[in-house]
Amino acid sequence: MRHPRPVVLVTGAARRIGAAIARRLHAHGYDLALHHHHSVADATDLAAALETARDGSTLLLQADLARFDRLPELVAACVGHFGRLDGLVNNASLFQPTPLATATPAQWDAMMSTNARAPLFLAMAAAPHLRAAGGAVVNVTDLYAGRPLHGHAFYSASKAALVSLTRALAQELAPDVRVNAVAPGAILWPEQASDPQQAQARQRAILDATSLGRSGAPGDVAAAVHWLLSADAGYVTGQVLHVDGGRER
Repeated sequence: MRHPRPVVLVTGAARRIGAAIARRLHAHGYDLALHHHHSVADATDLAAALETARDGSTLLLQADLARFDRLPELVAACVGHFGRLDGLVNNASLFQPTPLATATPAQWDAMMSTNARAPLFLAMAAAPHLRAAGGAVVNVTDLYAGRPLHGHAFYSASKAALVSLTRALAQELAPDVRVNAVAPGAILWPEQASDPQQAQARQRAILDATSLGRSGAPGDVAAAVHWLLSADAGYVTGQVLHVDGGRER
């Protein structure tokens, strides 16, 4: 039987921005396929909390998105469980420094596989189901797609590729499926820093270059994702919505 509520597959849903997106969508009536990789405990806790609010509303899916064969499996598992798929949020991301003096082809492949290839082929696998539902795709990219971060050339390039793929998919999947992206700015700082003092100075410089003068919250990104998935954004496709507080550099 076809599931009665709209269903969204969210990748990287266990923690941080992904968990905020999941909570926001769930609170607004969506049921969710929650993808995670290593964060098993966090994903389990999130699903348990959402199930307490609405029984039968989540499906946990574990996969390494760098494994190409797992991508269509995620979509198939979601549709097999719920009988429908109304939205795809490509939030999962690999972020690590790649100084050019020491960067390797393996790092390039890993970054591109997770940050660009996986969103593309997940969208391709989901496309028939999204067409049937008149659904939407939202990719979570980064402001560094257009302003590369020093020491992170591979990450910046992978997010730039995702921006280009967002626009290409918007053309290819129109008129039945809308495809957009959200580009966060200073929302959550990296969890580990080799030089905390240097990291603090960098954070201050970023906030000084942000018009609103403060960092954002995961909920700001979640609200943007929710809007782009909703009918309120029904005439919006191929766009990148910057959630960065007016970041200047």
